[in-house]
Amino acid sequence: MTTAPDRRLLHMIGNAHIDPVWLWQWPEGYQEVRATFRAAIDRMAEYSEFVFTCDSVCYLAWVEESDPELFAEIGRRIADGRWQMVGGWWVEPDCNLPCGESFARQALYSQRYLWEKFGVTATVGCNVDPFGHNASLPQLLRKAGMDAYIFLRPGPHEMALPGPYFWWESPDGSRVLAYRIPHEYGSPAGDLGHQVDSSLAQVPADVPELMVFYGVGNHGGGPTRANLDSIRRLDATDGLPGMRCSSPREFFDRVLDSGAPIPVHAGELQHHAVGCYSAHSGIKRWQRHAENTLLRAEKWAAASAVTAGVAYPREALTEAWKLVLFNTFHDTLGGTAIRDAYADSRDQYGHANSLAGQAFNRAVQALSRRVDIPAEPDMTPLVVFNPHPWRTGADVEFEFGGFPEAGARVVDDTGAEVAVQRTRSAATVNGRRRRLVVAADLPPLGYRVYRIYPAPAEQPAGRLHATDSVLENACVAVEIDPESGWLRRLHDKVNDVELVRRPGAHAVVVDDPSDTWGHRVWAYEKVIGEFTPESVRLVEKGPVRAVLRVCGRFGASRLVEEFVLGAGARHVEVRVTLDWRERQRLFKLRFPTAVTDEIATFEIPYGHLERPAVGSEEAAQAWVDVSGRLPDGRAAGLSVLNDGKYGHDVRGGDIGITVARSPVYAWHEPKELDGEEYYDYLDQGIQRFTYRLLPHGGDWRAAGTVRLAAELNQPPFALLESYHTGDLPRQASFCAVDHDAVLPTVLKLAEDDDALVVRAYETAGRPAAASIDLPLVGRTIRAEFGPAEVKTFRVPRDGGPIVETDLLEWLPHAGMKPRCPR
Repeated sequence: MTTAPDRRLLHMIGNAHIDPVWLWQWPEGYQEVRATFRAAIDRMAEYSEFVFTCDSVCYLAWVEESDPELFAEIGRRIADGRWQMVGGWWVEPDCNLPCGESFARQALYSQRYLWEKFGVTATVGCNVDPFGHNASLPQLLRKAGMDAYIFLRPGPHEMALPGPYFWWESPDGSRVLAYRIPHEYGSPAGDLGHQVDSSLAQVPADVPELMVFYGVGNHGGGPTRANLDSIRRLDATDGLPGMRCSSPREFFDRVLDSGAPIPVHAGELQHHAVGCYSAHSGIKRWQRHAENTLLRAEKWAAASAVTAGVAYPREALTEAWKLVLFNTFHDTLGGTAIRDAYADSRDQYGHANSLAGQAFNRAVQALSRRVDIPAEPDMTPLVVFNPHPWRTGADVEFEFGGFPEAGARVVDDTGAEVAVQRTRSAATVNGRRRRLVVAADLPPLGYRVYRIYPAPAEQPAGRLHATDSVLENACVAVEIDPESGWLRRLHDKVNDVELVRRPGAHAVVVDDPSDTWGHRVWAYEKVIGEFTPESVRLVEKGPVRAVLRVCGRFGASRLVEEFVLGAGARHVEVRVTLDWRERQRLFKLRFPTAVTDEIATFEIPYGHLERPAVGSEEAAQAWVDVSGRLPDGRAAGLSVLNDGKYGHDVRGGDIGITVARSPVYAWHEPKELDGEEYYDYLDQGIQRFTYRLLPHGGDWRAAGTVRLAAELNQPPFALLESYHTGDLPRQASFCAVDHDAVLPTVLKLAEDDDALVVRAYETAGRPAAASIDLPLVGRTIRAEFGPAEVKTFRVPRDGGPIVETDLLEWLPHAGMKPRCPR
């Protein structure tokens, strides 16, 4: 096929979007990958012009393990350019819900796989089916060797963009050349005339070159003979643009080489299917837990490898990460797959957590065993591990089998008294088992030994004042209104600001007749009721903390919120147990404040974003903040942090968390539900999560919101020990950062050798000069971070130079740098 120089050109992109999980379970998706790839190879033998574009590296790994002959044929077609790899990620994930590091690992394992197996890497990112795209992606793509990006949603009716292609810019200033697919990523099996007409109708007539995607998709299939025959026919038809079987790389290169001006879009690409931010609470919590369990395991496995000589479990951790990455697939993590698919996900996340848990346990046990702990009569040692590279104060709980009738006394490694109190044990049988909570003060990414002794009685409450409706320490005062079950007061005593303007609605139930995706929903605002409080009472009080429990009811549903205030805390922790029995309804926890002139800030993967406070449903990671002015003009704000929720809204000065949604599994409009049929509804039964309320007088940066959210999601770990000699001190730190706005998230061993890899990002949106001290190897990283910049460092343990690298851990001198031509 040839095209006249003045004729408009359509780059026809043959592909087969495959959902490995959706209305089917993953073994069916696995088989469809094999069948689709076999068909693509066969079409290449029949049509010399045909080029096939493939993303999702996981599918290649499946073919490699199940059909070596097909895998070899694919390799040959990659070598001759007929099989084009785009995406560079394990799957097409939900592009809002995974944490920043999950996106980094998509590229790390996938690009390395492509290089190892085929000697290529993807230079074009590709997520044609996910439901929105977070603002950090251009930076993450660039730092994984990709300079372009293809997507479909949001569509033109959901978001206006400056053109079919544009520079997409992330908050740090990184850019990729992005293209929104007109019409659809897939096509029917027959003639492509309608596909071409529909695509052309959605783009300006003066755009000289466009991509049109074709091929049977979702359940696979790919380009058909009828598709390819019609391309030949349509290319020869007067009045239509020329058509070329092409690739995304060729299209983007031609756009760049043309020299035509390209507009810029800065920020995220939203919104589509906002119900996916909260559909299926279970998988949302599994994802958050697995990400943090793996990151914690890597830190301590690295520390143990260097300090105790324990073999670093690289293979097991990689396997675990790939299980997690597979389940970030947009229909899986988005909550829109069939019920049985989530039994598979539960097991896969469980396997990943088991692998990470084994690695973590082996590491901390090996370190703890080498700590010098002299024997003392009636003393039990406790070693507490802090996973964060800053000094952390935390109330640490642990189960304890000693001192059945006596109280406990705790001292730290210096002999100073430490507050301790008994709390409710996880074991409800009679016996010696007890649960204690200790006010620990922990060194940066390190450990500290505490010594537990029997004592005649618990210490008095000290700095805490607590009643059946009030919790108060030197920093925060909270008062519960028994009529509403919510706060009458939330007083930041440090800044003398009162954040609550009234006892407003808190636990609200919203009518939600939308489908599983929440198609055509902008906000969840039709409130039909509230949980009614049945009891408000103090259930725990001591020198470490006080706990006030609020129990409520709505219909057959039950809600328990336990308000926990530590003696020295500047935040209130709330532990939630929800037994949800509603159908086609949504449950929100609302946090009314007295703030006006508000600025709403949401955490996104490896960054944050300000959005209008207009009540729209938005995706966020572990925190949302509203900051503004009180009626007296003073600056104030509230950060709400969580350990497993993603759907949020801000209406004026009020924050909302979407806790539960109950549509039918995998229900897509325009399908109407049959009143006589039996359906399975999402989020039925008991779920648990924790949130924290952090009032502050300035903005969230000064309040420590980012670090406090990290501490909630990766809490310290307490290990009961025994007496033994050792070569390690009773307190040690392995990694520490000196700048509050720079957050190291990753400490691991490199993929290729025993060097350390450290990844960190700037959290405040401002330039920062930071030092990351690594006593683990006697090295210090000194770096200048731009606003919202992610940096990765390779730290040789043998004294070689510390080098900033990319997300793939490749160095230019190694000859493995992927091509990123612009």
